[in-house]
Amino acid sequence: MGKKQNLTASALIGEKLAMTQLWDENGYFVPVTVVDVKSNVVTQVREQEKDGYEAVQLAYGEVDPTKISKPLRGHFEKAGVTPRRNVMEFLTHNATNYQVGQELSADVFEEGELVDVSGTTKGKGFAGVMKRHGFAGVSASHGEHKNHRKPGSVGACATPARVFRGMRMAGRMGGNHQTTQNLKIYKVDTERSVLYIKGAVPGPKGGVVLIKSAVKEA
Repeated sequence: MGKKQNLTASALIGEKLAMTQLWDENGYFVPVTVVDVKSNVVTQVREQEKDGYEAVQLAYGEVDPTKISKPLRGHFEKAGVTPRRNVMEFLTHNATNYQVGQELSADVFEEGELVDVSGTTKGKGFAGVMKRHGFAGVSASHGEHKNHRKPGSVGACATPARVFRGMRMAGRMGGNHQTTQNLKIYKVDTERSVLYIKGAVPGPKGGVVLIKSAVKEA
């Protein structure tokens, strides 16, 4: 049986504060990620007739108005909201339920609800094949000379006399857009506008993430 797709999504933009652990009713530790979601506001509603698709644009994070571009400043003025640092969109078939200027808080989600979290992974810089791809490396004995972390052969020499595209090699690691699906909202703190999400979410501490209703139900 296939997974059911969620067409009436909700979303919030947040800042990853830290990871910690809570206790469940049986006394077991539950690893959670704490995400601050205050100051979310709707800045635009996309409509099928006008834009060709249905979506809601959210803005998050207070910012000095002098530090944003004039087009963005005009966009926020048109929406009747103060300038925000981050702007993101999420697709949904209930976009008409949102209004420009509407403020959203942590109560958009409920405890136990499944969500997809998108963010930018931690940048690791230039990494070798063992760290980047999990290669085992070359033997550490039997006459090997300073080859222990090398990748080994990357292709034939005479034919085809080139390295195929996509060959796993050393290079820049991390800093990629990633979405982790079907994470559970473990706790909702409406007073502090904080979400506790079970497990790890992409990105470093202080990174901005988009939390939206799970596209696929587990």
